[in-house]
Amino acid sequence: MQKNNSLWQFFASVKLALVILCLIAITSIIGTVIPQKEAAEFYAANYGPRMAQFFSILDIPDMYNSWWFLALLFLLGFNLIICSIDRFPGVWKQVNADGLALTPERLQKMANRSSWTSPGSVDEVRAALLEKLQASGFKAGSRKDDQTTILFSQKGHWTRTGVYMVHASILVIFLGAIIGSLGGFKGSVMIPETQESSKVFLYDGKGVEELDFAVRNNKFRIDFYPNGMPKEYTSSLTVIEQGKEVLTKVIEVNDPLTYRGITFYQSSYDPYQDFVVVVTTPDGEEQTFIIPFQQQKAWTEKNLKFGVINAKVLGQSIVSSKLWFSDGNDSPATVWIDDGAEATIERQNGTYQVSAKQMYATGLQVAKDPGVWWVYIGCGLMLFGLYVAFFMSHRRIWLLLTPNGDQTEVLMTGSANKNRAGFERTFENLGELLKGNENQA
Repeated sequence: MQKNNSLWQFFASVKLALVILCLIAITSIIGTVIPQKEAAEFYAANYGPRMAQFFSILDIPDMYNSWWFLALLFLLGFNLIICSIDRFPGVWKQVNADGLALTPERLQKMANRSSWTSPGSVDEVRAALLEKLQASGFKAGSRKDDQTTILFSQKGHWTRTGVYMVHASILVIFLGAIIGSLGGFKGSVMIPETQESSKVFLYDGKGVEELDFAVRNNKFRIDFYPNGMPKEYTSSLTVIEQGKEVLTKVIEVNDPLTYRGITFYQSSYDPYQDFVVVVTTPDGEEQTFIIPFQQQKAWTEKNLKFGVINAKVLGQSIVSSKLWFSDGNDSPATVWIDDGAEATIERQNGTYQVSAKQMYATGLQVAKDPGVWWVYIGCGLMLFGLYVAFFMSHRRIWLLLTPNGDQTEVLMTGSANKNRAGFERTFENLGELLKGNENQA
């Protein structure tokens, strides 16, 4: 019934698949050339008001999420399913076909043929050939009747399913994308040093995602080239869940933090005019303070006062700062401290260790994609399926044994569904191997 159904044949058509793939490729080029997810004013300024309106109607600014692009992907998936349902039973029938059911007349008409005469009875020759075929990696069997004996062996019968592995891989990738779209999110968050956040601001103004845990920015570090350009930057992050610190990691670009399926990528930073000052008292007690530039801060319990009164700047960043420090006993001390370095201040009641650095906020891209492993599995399956479909073949060998007195006439035939030139070499080498075996028998 399916064979005569024109609608079924339309969706099972390879031509339809090629047309869809071409459309996806062309539209993907458009989505690459035209910047995505910009403000409406951007398109009006660069392409004109009419073209910007046309872009808006077709969702060109967010093309990969547009209804028509998703419809193309759905149509491709549907086409692959129908193609597989329509053709796979025939392929599976070939995979499981009984090679011993072929008649001697049909074997004698095959293109690849080789014949020789072996000493010994049919049973002796059959046993020797089966042993040799199995030693060569061919799965072999035999059938005997009154006149002839047929041996059948094959390799790679499952490779006929390679193209359907590719079909399945595309569907698995689509499944992963759907799972990621429904159960995941993408956003960003800016966390100042010493502070924490459990909120992620979703892209495209989709709101805020509340996490079940918080992430604290313990410390941000940045290194510069001599010309003041940023060289590299890192953030020390701590995951806090139910008031407990469960994980700490220093992240950098391309080395993110992942916790409970949510990944935090180092993406940007924002310098502040404030300073992070860490003071360690002579008795070993340490405390961190956030101090605005040229403002005084007090550690009341220790009778300490301090502040940053001057700074040296390279580009937009501070490379060293001048710290004013008083413990209420002697005259206040001043000391220059390189950004992030530590200085020693001697006072009557002991030695204080002080460090000072410019305060930064770390910019994190945050993503949750529960379908990513499905995508990885699909990509792996696609690579394997492509390798099977293009570089492996189903090779079949038949041996027709006919008694001739105290000798046996052997006719060897074979076929392969792909790479016939390569199979001819395999056929010749195997024939020489089997003849040599028989001559020794």
